[in-house]
Amino acid sequence: MQTVLVVDDEKGTRDLMVRALAMRWRTLGAADAEAALRMIEEDPGICVVLSDIRMPGASGMELLREVKRIRPQMVVILITAYGSVADAVAAVKDGADDFLVKPIDLDALEKRVEKAIAQILLEKEVHELRSQVNEKYGMENITGESPAMKNVFALVRQAAPTEATILIEGPSGTGKELVAHAIHNLSARAKGPFVAVECAALTGSLLESELFGHEKGAFTDAFQRRIGRFEAANHGTIFLDEISEISPATQVKLLRVLETRTFERVGGTETIKTDIRIVAACNKPLAKLVAEGKFREDLYYRLNVVDIRLPALRERTGDIPLIAMRYLREFSKANGSKVQGIAPEAMKILESYSWPGNVRELRNTIEKMVVLARNPELGVDDVPEQIRYHLKELAVDTGGGTLEALEKRRIAQAIAQAGGNRTKAAERLGISRRTLYRKIEEYAQEGVEL
Repeated sequence: MQTVLVVDDEKGTRDLMVRALAMRWRTLGAADAEAALRMIEEDPGICVVLSDIRMPGASGMELLREVKRIRPQMVVILITAYGSVADAVAAVKDGADDFLVKPIDLDALEKRVEKAIAQILLEKEVHELRSQVNEKYGMENITGESPAMKNVFALVRQAAPTEATILIEGPSGTGKELVAHAIHNLSARAKGPFVAVECAALTGSLLESELFGHEKGAFTDAFQRRIGRFEAANHGTIFLDEISEISPATQVKLLRVLETRTFERVGGTETIKTDIRIVAACNKPLAKLVAEGKFREDLYYRLNVVDIRLPALRERTGDIPLIAMRYLREFSKANGSKVQGIAPEAMKILESYSWPGNVRELRNTIEKMVVLARNPELGVDDVPEQIRYHLKELAVDTGGGTLEALEKRRIAQAIAQAGGNRTKAAERLGISRRTLYRKIEEYAQEGVEL
């Protein structure tokens, strides 16, 4: 509950203001700065402080400085006697949010407090909205504790605050756009626009119009001027997904934007300057396309200032339980489901599957399992049939046996490929070294040596 604290050594004035404000808000009174600070420390509901400037002991100015130190977002309105307005003006310069002049006009007092509380509620709403955006698009939305993902997190945190152009590479479904959003939200451009362009969805001429805009009459259907994505992203970030799909002609124009931050609309002659950060993504190794002559080398080096590679899910199988449980909670809440967990046998199946569609496929699978579930815990029968069938065939192809046997063979193979180095074997499997050692100990207790 929003609470107002009135601080004044004159009891009559203090009580008058408390009574007037108490009709609309919870209102407290304090006779001096020391008592006020004790109340602020003990009552988190206090959000507005009304304080006389001149008081015995610590002054209102000293109270202002201390309040702003311990609670920077708290609104402080100072009260001064007529003829001492200069003190109030100085107080505003020193951090006060507003001031009133005695004798107090109760209507003006109520309006000032109403304005202050409205501002506090607005800032709270903005903070909550920003938290929701960060939850959806910030680092919180990218799950993983494997060495490969920890490396991704470190690169994002280091590169995001800079102005460097970033290239994100990785198979489809690994979350490249989520990483691009995180880079934007962790940068100084976070308050600016984030504009995403799916390059593979548009042909050469349509993509140019989409990126650079066009003038009226530039082509048959150009009935009016249209602003392109580079203009729309001014002071923000533009995300060019599947950058490998752009035509050679568009590659030349994009290179110019990267070098000069200028361009012309299609059919226009006016040179337009834009302040943008470019983040590009590709699901193919762009260096290989350069070697094959399918992508400009000079453009590749302009894009590849910082390279972030997202691993396929099969390269970090140790993250599968974390991701699966995260989506289980998300879809259980969204669908009003009572599903709360995944049985160990079902989780083992999910960990053993290769996930060609990566995190996107896992997400869709968990959603399907939650929606169709009949029990609070997802079991083997809830795992889609095609996944169970695929693993059954895989077990036959690799020598038959259970999923546990398949897991043992995978671990033994990884250790052999790593030359006996268990740390490297854990990295190959996408699990932590601690998890690998635990599994090896479990197998040893069963009399199985890896």
